[in-house]
Amino acid sequence: MDIELSKMPKLGFGLMRLPEENGEIDMEHVKRMVDKYMQMDKCYFDTAYVYHGGKSEVAAREAVVKRYPRDSFMIATKLPAWEIKGAEDVDRIFNEQCERAGVDYFDFYLLHSLEDGSNYDIYEKYDCFNWGLKKKEEGKIKHLGFSYHGSPELLERVLDKHPETEFVQIQLNYLDRTNPVVRSEALYNILHERNIPIIVMEPVRGGMLAKLNPEQEEKLKVRRPDRSVASWALRFVGSLPGVMTILSGMSNDEQVDDNIRTFTDFEPLSDDEMKIIDEITEEILSIPQIGCTACKYCTPGCPMNISIPDVFRTVNTLRRYPDDWRSKNFYAGVVSRGGRASDCVACGQCEGVCPQHLPIIELLKEASNMLD
Repeated sequence: MDIELSKMPKLGFGLMRLPEENGEIDMEHVKRMVDKYMQMDKCYFDTAYVYHGGKSEVAAREAVVKRYPRDSFMIATKLPAWEIKGAEDVDRIFNEQCERAGVDYFDFYLLHSLEDGSNYDIYEKYDCFNWGLKKKEEGKIKHLGFSYHGSPELLERVLDKHPETEFVQIQLNYLDRTNPVVRSEALYNILHERNIPIIVMEPVRGGMLAKLNPEQEEKLKVRRPDRSVASWALRFVGSLPGVMTILSGMSNDEQVDDNIRTFTDFEPLSDDEMKIIDEITEEILSIPQIGCTACKYCTPGCPMNISIPDVFRTVNTLRRYPDDWRSKNFYAGVVSRGGRASDCVACGQCEGVCPQHLPIIELLKEASNMLD
């Protein structure tokens, strides 16, 4: 691989969960967060055509591209298979992305959410790998790869067929190592054995690993009283060889500050600390949870305007803490802004785009019984 891991930032700024005010990205807040992050040595921003309803790439332009020299940061974005209806759409989308982000080239470009079935079939149908190589020749793309939500078996087939792949982005965290859907440990092993640089998404599992139950948090605090719960999840991923960059979808200044602290003079987990993580993993996995990472792919197309990730967040909290009245209050706020779980019309659009392959319709029925 021609990407030198040592020259890449360990912490990447994910632009998927930016702070909002009145339904719009709070740009001044984002700029403040970016300014803090840009004080680090090397900076990597991850966006996509569909994030924040198409406004994430614009946020990258306003908060980063317009305000910093082009050689002081790297920017990555993604081609969405589900937006491609014909061969002409590939160039159209790419040109729109360049305009949105205000750049002439992308440092990293990914085929978005490659997985078994339609997405991968679409990328092959429209020869997107060779298209990406041509963009590299034109200087419009520096490095070509893909984000991945499929099976280990497909991953090996894709890598065999496309040795031009320079890096792969996978969901990886200590909780999903043996998840039968995500299978992140198997994916990691395949990539590491092939010496393919890995970019990690969902290291804190949509925020789930930033807040544990009091007993679990106490285990971490006794060992490292000066460090956050989230930092343990980030250090777990950062301790793995072959991991190039770890994305954090930062939403506020506190998260930026904490992440910078974690990755400044980075400390891998010790053997004793890894044992603590394994204990906590076993405890968490003993309580069934909805494996939603709050990516929000499901929400834009919901005809009933149900904030599905927030509904599932409420259910997960109540599964762990049945008497937590705050969860019901949280759900009341969710409903005040959109539909109830019971409003689901079972159209299935959400299940078609869910990278975690969740049975959302059935889960919303459970949520309705619990909350409505």
